[in-house]
Amino acid sequence: MSTIVKEKDIVIPGDVLAEGMDYLPGDNTYRRGEKIYAKVLGLVSLPGRVIKITPLSGPYVPKVGDKIIGRVTDIAFSGWRVDLETAYQAMLNVKDATSRYIKKEEDLSKIINIDEYIIAQIINVTSQNLIDLSLREPGLQKISGGRIIKINSQKVPRVIGKQGSMITLIKEKTGCEITVGQNGLVWLRGSSDGELLAEQAIKRIEQKSHQDGLTEKMQRYLEGHTQ
Repeated sequence: MSTIVKEKDIVIPGDVLAEGMDYLPGDNTYRRGEKIYAKVLGLVSLPGRVIKITPLSGPYVPKVGDKIIGRVTDIAFSGWRVDLETAYQAMLNVKDATSRYIKKEEDLSKIINIDEYIIAQIINVTSQNLIDLSLREPGLQKISGGRIIKINSQKVPRVIGKQGSMITLIKEKTGCEITVGQNGLVWLRGSSDGELLAEQAIKRIEQKSHQDGLTEKMQRYLEGHTQ
């Protein structure tokens, strides 16, 4: 037996995706008997023999290894509390913020202050919905300059594109440095015109994420605004 759905089909919870044992249930799907069903509203993805669904809506669910962008909301004795715009609480401990030694009496606001943004990696998620963050990997840092925009976290894979194809296109056409957090916050830094065009392009992808041939459409859109 084969799949009933095709790549990038939009499905709703309970839709039958495949019959028989030729395919395996992946993210946001489940098997009952010889049928695979959808758990969520989303886009079908068929990598190999696995059926996955990328949700079109819903909150961000943090996972270890995710790169996120967050805003510092408080400074505690042991580090910084960080808002990821989720229901989860995040903490960046002093030991995970920098490789250099920080003295006990050191003013942590001189390192990262309240309302400043960081690019961090999730290193732990507890059963109590508490998140531990780290800045001790290449590319993780306090953000300086540019602008932060917010998109639906479920649209992040489309903004990034396969093997980074979409975000690479936007970077090349706008001249911007761009970091996309898995939680839906995006940092843009470039010229004012470049940042504005990059923001418009990313918002356009967010709105049209269900369409086929989106990379080609975005290439034409960006070229039309940079000539």
